Amino acid sequence: MNIAPGKNAVSAIPFDHARVDRLMEEAGIDVLLATSKHNTQYLLGGYKFIFFAAMDAIGHSRYLPVVVYEKGGPDHAAYIGNRMEGGEHQNHPFWTPTLHAACWGTLDAANLAVEHLKKIGKGDARIGIEPAFLPSDAYTLIRKALPGAKLIDATEMLERMRAIKTEAELEKLRVASELITDSMLATIQWAREGTTKTEIIEQLRREETNRGAHFEYCLLTLGSSHNRAASPQAWKKGEVLSIDSGGNYHGYIGDLCRMGILGEPDAELEDLLAEVETVQQAAFSKVKAGTLGGDMISHAEGVLKKSKVASYTDFFAHGMGLITHEAPFLMTNHPVTYEGTYAEKPLEKNMVLSVETTMLHPKRGFIKLEDTVAVTDTGYVMFGDRGRGWNRAGWLSAPHSRPTAVAV
Repeated sequence: MNIAPGKNAVSAIPFDHARVDRLMEEAGIDVLLATSKHNTQYLLGGYKFIFFAAMDAIGHSRYLPVVVYEKGGPDHAAYIGNRMEGGEHQNHPFWTPTLHAACWGTLDAANLAVEHLKKIGKGDARIGIEPAFLPSDAYTLIRKALPGAKLIDATEMLERMRAIKTEAELEKLRVASELITDSMLATIQWAREGTTKTEIIEQLRREETNRGAHFEYCLLTLGSSHNRAASPQAWKKGEVLSIDSGGNYHGYIGDLCRMGILGEPDAELEDLLAEVETVQQAAFSKVKAGTLGGDMISHAEGVLKKSKVASYTDFFAHGMGLITHEAPFLMTNHPVTYEGTYAEKPLEKNMVLSVETTMLHPKRGFIKLEDTVAVTDTGYVMFGDRGRGWNRAGWLSAPHSRPTAVAV
C-alpha cells in the first residue's frame, strides 16, 4: 500500500519536528532510518503493531519496522511495515505521507527503505541508523545499495529526541506508575503466610493486566534472601518482601519498588527503611530544571556515605520513558553499561527519572525504594507516590493454605 506524498498534512506530525531537525543538524544527519520499536513508536506518535508486540521472529526472518524521516522534509517521510499493517492504517491512518505495508522480513524492509531514499534524492546522503537495532543482513543490503551514502550512528541523537517528554507522554508515564503502584499494593495485601514467590509474581501479573497495564517483569525477594528470581520460597511471618515491577501503559514504562511485611515491622526495620528514605529525599531535593545531573547524584551519594548502612546500600538514578534506561544518562556503568553523558548537563523540564536506593542487609534482607519523578521548573512531580512505607500483607491470621494455581 502506497499513500501519495502530501496526502497527510504536516500539522499532523505527532512530535516536535523542528526540534528533531535541530538535533539531526547537530548530529550531521540528513535523513533518519529509525528501526527500533521504541523510536519508530515515538516517531509514529505512539503506534506499535500488536502482532509483533511479544516476538519479532516470523518464518526465516523477523519484523523490522522502519520510519524514514528527512531533516526539514516531513513531506518525504515514510513508514515501512508488515503487510498486515495496511489494516491498521485503514482504521487509524499513519501521519507519514508514504506507507509501504508490504514486508515479511528484514530484506523486504531494507529494500523498500533504499528505494524510498533514492526516490527522495537521499541515496548519497548522511543517513542516521540504529546499529544495535539494524540486523546485519539489512545493514549489508543498505551499505551495498547506497555506496555513496555515509551511515551515521544516530543512537545518541534519538536518545536526546526522547529525553524531553511531551505532556501526553508524561500522562502515560503517570498512569503507568499509578497502575503499577496499585497492583503492587494489592498484591502485597493479597499475599499471606505460605504464599510462594512464584504465586506472588503471578498475582502481580494479573493485577497489572486487569488494570490495563502490560506486565513486563517482577523482581521479588522474601525474608533475608537477596535472590529476586521466581522460586517456591514461601513467605513467613515477620519476613520482609521487596516487590520491584516494570509494566507499561501504551508503551510507557512504570518502574517502582515497594516494601511489604508479613506482620508488623519492628524498630530495626522501621529504622532501616528510614535510612533508605533519607537517601531518596536527598536526591529529590536536588531535582529541578537547571541543576546539573551529576550534582543530584553526588548529593545523594554524599548522604548515603554518612549513613550507618552505607557499606551494604547503593544509590542509582536513570532516565526512563519508552524504555527503562534512557536519557538522561546520569551515572557511568552503574550498574547498566553506558556512559553518564548527562552528569555535566543540567536537568531539563519534563525529563523523567527513576530514583532508587537499594539495601542488601546481611540479616534483614533486600530493602529498597524506587520512585519515578518528572522534572519541573521548581522541583519535581512524583508518580505513584503511595505505599512508600511498610505495607502489611493481608489475611495474617488465616491458616496456611496455598492459593489455587491459575493455568497460564
